[in-house]
Amino acid sequence: MSLDTKSVTFDIGGGRNVTIETGKMARQADGAVTVRQGNCILLATVVANKEPKEGQNFFPLSVDYQEKFASAGRVPGSFFKREARLNDYEILTSRLIDRALRPLFPEDYLCDVQVLISLISSDAEVLPDALACLAASAALAVSDIPIQEIISEVRIARKNGQFIINPTRAELAECDLEFIIAATEKNIMMVEGEAKECQEEDLVKALELAHDAIRIQIKAQAELRDKVGITAKREYTKPYRNEELNAKIIEFAKDKMYAISSSASAKHERSDAFDNLKKAVKEFLGEELPAEDKALIGHYFGELQYNVVRDMILNDRKRLDGRGTEDIRQLNMETNILPTPHGSALFTRGETQSLTTVTFGSALDELLVESAYKSDYTKFILHYNFPPFSTGEVKMMRGVGRREVGHGNLAMRSLKQMMPGSDYPYVVRVVSDILESNGSSSMATVCAGSLALMDAGVPIKKHVSGVAMGLITKEGKFAVLTDILGDEDHLGDMDFKVTGTRDGICGVQMDIKVDGLSMDIMRQALAQARKGRLHILDAMYEAIPAHRDDVKPHAPRMVKLTIDKEYIGAVIGPGGKVIQEMQRETGATINIEEVNNQGEVSVFSASKDSLDKAVAWIKGLVAVPVVGDTYEGTVKSIKEFGAFVEFLPKKEGLLHISEISWKRLETMDGIFKEGDKVKVKLLDIDPRTGKFKLSRKALMPKPEAQPKPQGDAPTNN
Repeated sequence: MSLDTKSVTFDIGGGRNVTIETGKMARQADGAVTVRQGNCILLATVVANKEPKEGQNFFPLSVDYQEKFASAGRVPGSFFKREARLNDYEILTSRLIDRALRPLFPEDYLCDVQVLISLISSDAEVLPDALACLAASAALAVSDIPIQEIISEVRIARKNGQFIINPTRAELAECDLEFIIAATEKNIMMVEGEAKECQEEDLVKALELAHDAIRIQIKAQAELRDKVGITAKREYTKPYRNEELNAKIIEFAKDKMYAISSSASAKHERSDAFDNLKKAVKEFLGEELPAEDKALIGHYFGELQYNVVRDMILNDRKRLDGRGTEDIRQLNMETNILPTPHGSALFTRGETQSLTTVTFGSALDELLVESAYKSDYTKFILHYNFPPFSTGEVKMMRGVGRREVGHGNLAMRSLKQMMPGSDYPYVVRVVSDILESNGSSSMATVCAGSLALMDAGVPIKKHVSGVAMGLITKEGKFAVLTDILGDEDHLGDMDFKVTGTRDGICGVQMDIKVDGLSMDIMRQALAQARKGRLHILDAMYEAIPAHRDDVKPHAPRMVKLTIDKEYIGAVIGPGGKVIQEMQRETGATINIEEVNNQGEVSVFSASKDSLDKAVAWIKGLVAVPVVGDTYEGTVKSIKEFGAFVEFLPKKEGLLHISEISWKRLETMDGIFKEGDKVKVKLLDIDPRTGKFKLSRKALMPKPEAQPKPQGDAPTNN
């Protein structure tokens, strides 16, 4: 095998070149490329089985993005010192690629396809996730796997009013909006991102600019494919079909299916009716049906349902639950429904319900977010849970799935826009448990999360709500649907989730399954989403108009102190002796770190007394003694010439025997004992030795001088 490499290079703006190369690495894969920008290099491989598995009835695509720690010259921190299962960041990046690639394959292609993208060299300023989909698509482009189109993905962000394609890490930190967008030559296919209350037109503008950048990347991939000499895709075995059987099913079930679909019934009632109709179809077709045809009944029944429901919505403007296209399901909201959590809310929209709680933690509860290049901590955590009972199903509980990670991340990014800044002392964890679901559960999480944060007393400025939009298109007709049901998501052409406040958009996640979505339709969807969002926000403000003035009485208290950097050592003590003693004696949790060249001390306790005691202790440690001030001290030791008094933590001074009382004392016997409390005044600080001179008598009234006794004056004889 030769090392006949082919490559193309293009500029993504500002003289930043990206090179796609194939033929050097992983040559036994069906397609393999490296994508390089600066020192960032990604290796993408694709392999597809030649034949589908027997009985396969869905497209088994798997996409995994992984960052090798060696790419950044680091050793993994785990016990085994090797890359473990994908972390949340890698899962989210994998989902971004998967969602963009999946629509590229023919509907009747059912062979296993595995796409692996690895970060093999990292760059301090280049974000690899914005290049990962380009790498995956290029690997498919130079293979013979039958994709229908080439795709690519970019990150677009706005800094100081200027849009930037694939910004650097430093630039991204200063941007007010950020979206990752995937598109083919003609169509936007996927959008995900966050914004600090951007307007709908800002999003449209970002989509247009990103699409222009994507076209350059698609052109480069096509050029590389031509250099490699890929002119045709492989033939594949198409699944068995029987159109005669399909016609029989349509004739028997179409009208019945329409009757069920237009009955405006509840989810399970409708589902049972469809199941009964399916049984009737099987009985109608008879037991003599060949086995290969029996396996097709479900497929054709699903296709009929797909077409009947879509036609009903487009032609009759009827939805499965009887709503109009812009209607929101009935809303019900309650806050403070659980006695012990620090904040709670129950949000119900139709048949979708989220029970969300808020918990406060200390700095020790911060979440480590680890990637190959950098590990960082975050103070705002949101977890989304989707138990099987929420849809009336029985499933094994096998940990958090990719869908749950993705939904939680969208809700977290949306609510994060309204969270207080880094000065807010608490770590905040929001947990959304979906108790029932019929679509839009991630948007229910956003609404419930906002309500629970207000209930907990987190000073968020505004409520954030979310709504999921859908789209049905056919032969030039289209209908944009507000607040879609689970079935409308499954049967529709678009799943478009928009979150935001009354003033703008905070988060977006969009997946499009069809070609030809125009910007006009996009604008209508955004306008309709805004109307729905505002309707929900009105109800949320009625439920709880503003955050509580304070955290609840049973919530832990947190105080953050800023001290001079030079006192950090004094608070910690040698080997942590002082901070450990404070925590042991007060029961508070104390965390100290250097931030912006200052010491930042967080004191966290479930008890106010404990918190006050710890804060007073720390203030004493960092207090600067002032000559002339009065202090409450403790006698630490007694000498024949006086007593040593600790008047501030770890600061002792000499109370000389002559400064104890206006009365002359001959001895210290019986004057003090160790541990006695005594008020003293700081008289002086020795400029040479730094020793403190204390006085007790300076705080006592000076006795009046006694007149000298009068006697006969001596006489001189």
